[in-house]
Amino acid sequence: MKPPLSSSSSAVLRKARLSPYLFTLLAFIVFVSILYGEDFMCTLGQLEPIPGRAMSKPVKRRGKLAFAIGKGEEGCDIFSGRWVRDELTRPLYEESECPYVQPQLTCQEHGRPDKDYQKWRWQPHGCDLPRFNATLMLETLRGKRMMFVGDSLNRGQYVSMICLLHKLIPDDQKSMKTHKNGSLTVFKAKDYNTSIEFYWAPFLLESNSDNAIVHRISDRVVRKGSINKHGKNWKGVDILVFNTYLWWMTGLEMKVLKGSFEEENKEIIKVSTEEAYGMGMRSMLRWVRKNMDRKKTRVFFTSMSPTHAKGIDWGGEPGENCYNQTTMIEDPNYWGSDSRKSIMKVIGEVFSKSKYPITFLNITQLSNYRKDAHTSIYKKQWNPLTPEQLANPISYADCTHWCLPGLQDTWNELLFAKLFYP
Repeated sequence: MKPPLSSSSSAVLRKARLSPYLFTLLAFIVFVSILYGEDFMCTLGQLEPIPGRAMSKPVKRRGKLAFAIGKGEEGCDIFSGRWVRDELTRPLYEESECPYVQPQLTCQEHGRPDKDYQKWRWQPHGCDLPRFNATLMLETLRGKRMMFVGDSLNRGQYVSMICLLHKLIPDDQKSMKTHKNGSLTVFKAKDYNTSIEFYWAPFLLESNSDNAIVHRISDRVVRKGSINKHGKNWKGVDILVFNTYLWWMTGLEMKVLKGSFEEENKEIIKVSTEEAYGMGMRSMLRWVRKNMDRKKTRVFFTSMSPTHAKGIDWGGEPGENCYNQTTMIEDPNYWGSDSRKSIMKVIGEVFSKSKYPITFLNITQLSNYRKDAHTSIYKKQWNPLTPEQLANPISYADCTHWCLPGLQDTWNELLFAKLFYP
């Protein structure tokens, strides 16, 4: 038997139970837990709700995210908002002042007569986006690497980031070079000992479209379980920005290779596009979990970039597309037929199971409104145009890529906000 408590011990326990100080302390702990509990949620909780489907509960994270210097406004969804005209601060740079923009994106140089598409700023509902601070971005990248991985749309975001930063770097202290047969482009700022890079991998997995120069292949095939083919080039990166979507959209099915491209007798199966895309997403998350340090690095995923190839989607004429469009779509609920909600659902399902905090940049809806911002016919063409094409500009308008400066600068403002104020 335990010895009975002394009368003095009993009195102490009674006082502890009834102590107003102890009660106040417990109440304070509960209050702080409620107030700041959101800080301990994985950035996956920032995923946009998918129409008609409840999102899984966000995964909790340990400690604050790397590079964060504050947190976003309580209850603010920076991806939900409206476009507002801004003649004072837009564009964030001039096309002619950034020598790194590819000729496929220099719309003014190639004859676009208007600049209205450059004059819009994204305004979230009920809060403001932090102003892009190039000095803070460069100082944060000092001694580090930032890499964009994906297709030509991610390359556009990559070039936008460089255009937003390069003016702070003296000409003799910056360079841009390509490596690995054009797959890797590296912008270096010598004084900062930093690099901002782009790696061409339109599927993230190995595919028959991996040649950065010659990749226009209609019969596309991805290799299952092949993330390390490209992933070995991403190791050591501190901030990684993925995208992959457009190249998967070959129809309702996708060809998947089991084994190797070098094998003489290849086993190729067909699966639904959603199943194949989910396979790619799971491979990416496995690679991230094994190779990125959650205490020191950050990973972002940019959602699908919409196209505007069908004017009937927004009430236009049959056969109309983004050509000659100088105004945006006003309907706040607009969702074009070229953007698959089923793919967004796959992203939500796969990412909700991730144990590494992936920050999701949901640029799809806000970009959906911008039928005015595409390169259209105002770009360097891959091949000489035929007389028939010249007579019918709609037939060769590029309604996939975006003029710079323009919409993709906003994508990087969102990236900046989530990097520093998650």
